[in-house]
Amino acid sequence: MENEYFNILRRFYDKSLILESPSEFHPVLHFYFLDAIAHIDYTLCILSFNFQSVRNIMNMQYMRWRIDEEKVGDRVHFPAFINWLKDNHPERFAKLPTLWKEIYDTDTPAGYRSFRIVLDPNSTRPVPAQFFARSIEEFFSRDFLNTLYTDASLASLFDEFISTLER
Repeated sequence: MENEYFNILRRFYDKSLILESPSEFHPVLHFYFLDAIAHIDYTLCILSFNFQSVRNIMNMQYMRWRIDEEKVGDRVHFPAFINWLKDNHPERFAKLPTLWKEIYDTDTPAGYRSFRIVLDPNSTRPVPAQFFARSIEEFFSRDFLNTLYTDASLASLFDEFISTLER
């Protein structure tokens, strides 16, 4: 019998970027887009399969690699950018995918724990399956994907934020 997380994972694997041009996405936003997708995949796989399954072992290897990659170049500023949006562009912050708001907003307890998405570190309950379904739809919505392009709104705001940092 398949569990509810596996059914969401199946819908997740049906998503595609065929109509998009990821090579034209802003490089930092592209990294964090793929990173969020990888965390969703990892967490759903942990909830769907045996912890020692080949799929989960492969995911763990990627997740270990990404720890160093998030420190490359302007990627390190992404969490601060999310909080800057919250303070300076609340209407734009409100339109971000829920997962980004939960993970990077310094006012929420959510985070990546052992590479899994954890919304409440004090709870032993898994993240509700519907959270993943909503997150997947948000990340693959046409409106959101259009903001990731180098000359798009979110990318422009990220570049504006970077220009405010002392170098």
